[in-house]
Amino acid sequence: MAVNQTQTSPPATTLTSRLRDLALSQAGVLFIIMLITIVVLAVSSNTFFTPSNLLNQGRFLAEVGLIALPMTFIIITGGIDLSVGSILGLTAILLGHAWQNWGFPLELAVVFAISIATLAGFLNGLFIVRVGVPPLIMTLATLALYRGLAEGISESRSVRGYPESFYELGQGEILGVPTQLWLLIVAIIISAIILSRTILGRALYAIGNNEVGARFSGLPVNRYKLIIYSYSGLMAGIAGWIFVSRFTTTRSDMGSGIELDVIAAVVLGGTSIFGGTGSIAGTVIGVVLIQLLKNGLSLAGVTSDASIIVIGIVLITSILVNNFIQGRRQT
Repeated sequence: MAVNQTQTSPPATTLTSRLRDLALSQAGVLFIIMLITIVVLAVSSNTFFTPSNLLNQGRFLAEVGLIALPMTFIIITGGIDLSVGSILGLTAILLGHAWQNWGFPLELAVVFAISIATLAGFLNGLFIVRVGVPPLIMTLATLALYRGLAEGISESRSVRGYPESFYELGQGEILGVPTQLWLLIVAIIISAIILSRTILGRALYAIGNNEVGARFSGLPVNRYKLIIYSYSGLMAGIAGWIFVSRFTTTRSDMGSGIELDVIAAVVLGGTSIFGGTGSIAGTVIGVVLIQLLKNGLSLAGVTSDASIIVIGIVLITSILVNNFIQGRRQT
């Protein structure tokens, strides 16, 4: 009987240990911070913690969320992509002008614009891996280049008058949930599987930890970088399509500054800017937390300037708490 008791006790201990490790993980710490934030914001405003408001926030965070997924891949490798906002704006302009001025059917205009966005991401990756331009410098240059192309093509003119069916993606609902939120959920699942269950995902972590070692191990580092930068362009293009559908118009300044929200969400989610660590779960929590903070502070009557300060404080606090806990775990 004593032997049987000894055999049955480890599972309970193992379960407790796993729950503790989950709570002290990067995503777990951030999730706890998000729950505390939700409680505080719910107390500050009666309209914050309502189904209609929360679902509406899902509509607003879709573009940032879609772009944050490939940005997680890129930052895990030690890179960065500052051009995503400009690619979004270029996509919007190409979509509108291809349909209204160049004679494209609307469906073909969407495909054309997203294809160009993917090509823009591919060109970023090509110059980074073939010419050796640092990602920060390359994407900073294309941030200006792609935005300039958008402004040049548009000539400061917006495109309006899309058919009603076009607005379903940005303004419609499926089973009471915003349409673009379903698209984001699918993208999250696919990205999480790629990062955690595939050779590509494991290779990205290896590249971020030691790129030279990854090359000597026989990993096709350049090919993988081309894939993730092209993926970044693709998702920025899809976000541009949603953006136009949601706002019902096309402007060349669409997406300005969105790269800062994306990078903040990814870093807040525990992805190291130096590469080698990160997760899709953490990024998703980071995206949700930032959007809830923006919404909750606005409902509470906090000014936009003060909201930026509060979000910055939460970002710094989350990083410090996470680093402290991780340091304690390693000692």
